[in-house]
Amino acid sequence: MSIEKGVLYIVATPIGNLQDLSARAIHILQAVDLIAAEDTRHSRPLLRHFGIKTALTALHEHNEREVMQGILGQLQDGRAIALISDAGTPLISDPGFPLVRECHRQGIRVSPVPGPSAAICALSAAGLPCDRFLFEGFLPRTHSARRERLQRLKHEQCTLVFYESNHRVAESLREMLSVFGAERPALMARELTKLHETLISASLEELLQQVEADPMQRKGEIVLLVAGAKPEADAGQAAESRRILEILLEELPVKQAATLTARITGEKKNRLYQEALALRNQPTE
Repeated sequence: MSIEKGVLYIVATPIGNLQDLSARAIHILQAVDLIAAEDTRHSRPLLRHFGIKTALTALHEHNEREVMQGILGQLQDGRAIALISDAGTPLISDPGFPLVRECHRQGIRVSPVPGPSAAICALSAAGLPCDRFLFEGFLPRTHSARRERLQRLKHEQCTLVFYESNHRVAESLREMLSVFGAERPALMARELTKLHETLISASLEELLQQVEADPMQRKGEIVLLVAGAKPEADAGQAAESRRILEILLEELPVKQAATLTARITGEKKNRLYQEALALRNQPTE
């Protein structure tokens, strides 16, 4: 197996289990002239484990513009270079996009070496529709921006895939529950391929309860998947349920209005109860 000179290889590395590094990836990393890594301190133990002694340089979000020109020059001179991230497939919520785009502009060949991806790994085991999905990466950090993003996604009918920080996972789940509804199916994949790998499949409400009750579920690397919205035919039924709920709330307490609406429409009482709470708490004009 040989490699081509003057090529940028995009090499996927393990997201946890080191045995997931492919034989081809090992060969490429051994044979290239240089490896551009997101964090050399993180990548050195991986390379050392496989006996890879190729020179390393750092390419991350803070130095990407400066380092890129040097890498492009080396590629134009005929050197082969591999790009890796801290874990998984480069450019999926990781640095590298400006470099790859400039390679295409300058006619430099880019060759992917496929392998692990936390998003695809979680999706494959989620039990949610995966014929169509939307990868959203990390949600915004601020409450208002995060809620605005989720509102734009509320009616998407494909499965939604998010990366989330362990420090914000409970907060993000609360926002998702508020925007998407308590009964929306979801899955949290934590520490994929690692010793404490955990997959929890539940409604958003149940998932939030488990995350809040168990501190272990707020540790490690996390992927959140949320089922898409129901088709428009069901959306029309939801609109009718909301209309009935609004009328009953004018005369009845939240719990009683939700119970009667469920009996009339056949909708789930828990979802209607959450919607009734939201309606009751809306400010009046």
